[in-house]
Amino acid sequence: MNKEQERKRIGGRIAALRMARGLSQQQLADIAGLAQQNLARVETGRYSSRLDTLAVIAEALGCQLEFIIKDGE
Repeated sequence: MNKEQERKRIGGRIAALRMARGLSQQQLADIAGLAQQNLARVETGRYSSRLDTLAVIAEALGCQLEFIIKDGE
């Protein structure tokens, strides 16, 4: 899997978790302390996120970072 595919996979997982929790992008961005535009770029895979940013998003979603970045499921 190349880097672009990996970004899209991780972003898609974040988006799916966010929607499953009934949150808008703006709500999750507010909880995580991020700009909504940055979260949108992460979810669409257009932005390569640092590990600490992914950790903040995972915490805001109430899950472990490993759950977001692992492959499968």
